[in-house]
Parts: sequence; structure tokens; C-alpha cells
Amino acid sequence: MLGTKWMAKLRAGLVVAGLLAVAACGGAADNADGPVRVSVWAWYPEFKGVVDAFNASHKDIQVDWTNVGTGPDQYAKLKTAFTAGKGAPDVAMVEFQQIPTFVILDALVDMGQYGANDDKNLYAEWAWSQATDGDKVYAIPVDGGPMALMYRKDLFDQHGIPVPTTWLEYADAAAKIKAADPNAYIASFGSDGGWLNGLMWQAGCRPYGYSQARAKDEVKINLTAPECEKVVNLYGDLVNKGLMAQDKFFTADATAALDSGKYWTWAAAGWTPGYVAGSLKNTAGRWAVAPMPQWTAGADEQGDWGGSTFTVTKQAKNQQAATTVARELFGRSKTAWDIGLNKAFLYPLVKDVAADPAFTGKAYDFFNGQKVNEIFVPVSEKLGEFQYTPFQDFVFKDLNDRTAEAMSGSRQWSTVLEETQKNVVAYAEKQGFKVSR
Repeated sequence: MLGTKWMAKLRAGLVVAGLLAVAACGGAADNADGPVRVSVWAWYPEFKGVVDAFNASHKDIQVDWTNVGTGPDQYAKLKTAFTAGKGAPDVAMVEFQQIPTFVILDALVDMGQYGANDDKNLYAEWAWSQATDGDKVYAIPVDGGPMALMYRKDLFDQHGIPVPTTWLEYADAAAKIKAADPNAYIASFGSDGGWLNGLMWQAGCRPYGYSQARAKDEVKINLTAPECEKVVNLYGDLVNKGLMAQDKFFTADATAALDSGKYWTWAAAGWTPGYVAGSLKNTAGRWAVAPMPQWTAGADEQGDWGGSTFTVTKQAKNQQAATTVARELFGRSKTAWDIGLNKAFLYPLVKDVAADPAFTGKAYDFFNGQKVNEIFVPVSEKLGEFQYTPFQDFVFKDLNDRTAEAMSGSRQWSTVLEETQKNVVAYAEKQGFKVSR
């Protein structure tokens, strides 16, 4: 078991230096004269309507919502509040890869004691697996990012280039695209740890393993497995040959490139339709979605990029009420999912919502009427188990730093995962973990 000295070191390592203003502090309050009020931190698009729908349908519980920042900004505030022992919300939106970090800090409530295990069959199996540990329920899944290949159908058709079904064909298409247009690339290497993680997942790579229920101080790290290496080597080779660009995702340059014909593909996620429809105006109607290329012809391996949940923090004064909020803000709420699907463009992890013809049969103008969810939904259904470390933010940062070195030419692509493996193992052992492969 890990000692208090180790826990103190981990807490110190996770907390961002400097003072951070923590908004919406305090826990769920019992009010004898009114409903229980539950504070929620989340950054979902169009979330106000979801909160309003919950409050309208619940007389005894009311949600007070605050957006304190997206992703890392919110996590920094959460870690500060957890270390201080005060200031955290009752319910927090947390991405899947962050759950083990907050679990090991003993910051999350096991919602299983308040009936959350009853929701197991409601959600995609892979998502429920990541949100739980044994019979302990640390998170309620909301949205995910099953991956598929978005591509410029008009350009592929115009130049007679087949849409790749294998990664070997993908590399061949990259060369043909460059020959057809010297200023174009098949895609960009976006320097995003979650995206690269999804590609490795799709390649059969399972580099991490952690279960607090099994052993709190043991972690598996195996980034140099052949299934992981082949992904980085393929993409590195395309970058070295000048067939793949180097713009980071979600920047003005990357958006302009997608909307100009500079990039012909994007290995993207189930939330892509909402993002691109709002960002790419010039090329709307020219894109299509195809299944991800496979490493073996005829195979059907899949990966996920992104996804989030609701968690209940241990600072919640009324954990039962907070669990109800986490379970029911989306859950089976038709009103919430109408907003989530049609305004926020979330990819639903509730199986019945994802299987509903209103979702699977939805035609997107951006994709020239294609029903792209007919591709994304089977991906989510076929995803297998995948685990993360309790320090996944460190893993992704080191992976991004090493790939940046490779793109600049100061590191060989063949050493990227080897160096990341070494650095992550050293970090884990310094924190007191026993590391295995």
C-alpha cells in the first residue's frame, strides 16, 4: 500500500504552482425550506439547456452550474481544491483518462453505494469499464469519440485515388495526393496525446494497466509494444517524407488547412460532425466519412479519441443527491439528449440513444447527406477494454514533447516511444509505483 509520504508527493506533483481562484466552491447544501442544491462544474456545449431541463423535472434537487474552464483549466482548479480540502464542486465533468488520477487522490465518491451500478447496462461496455473499478462506480459516462476517417470525397473522386481501407493503402494515397497537388497533404500530425492514443488503441496497442481494486501501487506501462511502435513509425515516415503536415489540431492554421484543400483526410472522432460543421464553411458538403484503415486487410479493429463523464467529489455534503445529478443530467433524459445530439453534437454513450434511428439515421448537410453515425456507432459497439494510468496527463505531455522533437528533426521517430517509456517509468517509480510491462 502507498504511504502518506507518497500521497503527499503525488498531490504536490499534481497541483499547478501558484494561487488559483476556485469558483463555485462549496458542497451540496441541505435546505429545510427548499430543494437540495448541487454544484456542478462542466464545459459541455449548450449545457445550460441541459441544466434547465434537469431543474424543471426535479423538485427536490436543483443544479447550480459553473463553467470554470475546459479540460486542463478545470483540472488544475479541481486539484487545488482537492489538496486544500475545500472548494470543489459536488459534481465535476471529467474525461475518462483523468479518472484514475482523481481516484488515487481519494477525491471521488463510489457512486455504487447509491445505486449507480443499476446503470451498468445503460452504457457502452468499454465506457462503463473505464468509469468503474470492480463494483465501484467512480463516474457516469456521457459522451465518447469512436474514430473514423473523414476525407475530401470530391478530391479523391476527382483524382481517382481510392479511399484507403488499410494503413498501407493510406501511405500509398499520401504519395498520390502529393503528386496530384504539391501543396496538399493527406493529413497533419496534430501533436495531440489523446488522438495518438486513439490510433494506438485501434492498432491493438494496450500500453497501460491500472486497477486500484487490484493493487494501488502497481501500474503497467508498455509503450514500446510492437502494436504501439508501428503507429508512430508509420506516421513518422509520412512526416519525414513530407507527405504529412505538422499543424497542431484546433488552431487557426489547422482549421484553414482543412477548409482549403491542404488536408484531404482527418482520422477524427464521433464528435467531429459538430466541430467541423461549425468551423469549416468553404468545404461543407465535400467531405465524407469512411471506416478507419486497418492494419490487416479485412480486420475490424477500432479506437476512441476523447470522452467524458460526471463524477461526484468527496467534498459533496449530500452524496446521494449529487449521485442523482450525475446519473440523471443526461442519463435517460430525452430533453437533455435532444440538446446533446442536435445542438452540442455529442456522441452518446447511452446505448439506446446511440442506436435510435433518429441518431443513426441522421443525415448531415456537411457530409452531403451522408448518415455518418452508421459508421461511428458500430465503432463504439466494437471497442474493447482500455485502461489509463493515474498520471495520464504526464504521459500525454511527454509523448507530445518527444514527437515534437521528432518533427523538428532532433530525434529519430524510432526512439519516440522508447524515450517516452523511459521517462514515464522513471516518473512512476519516483512516485512510488511498481512498474510492470
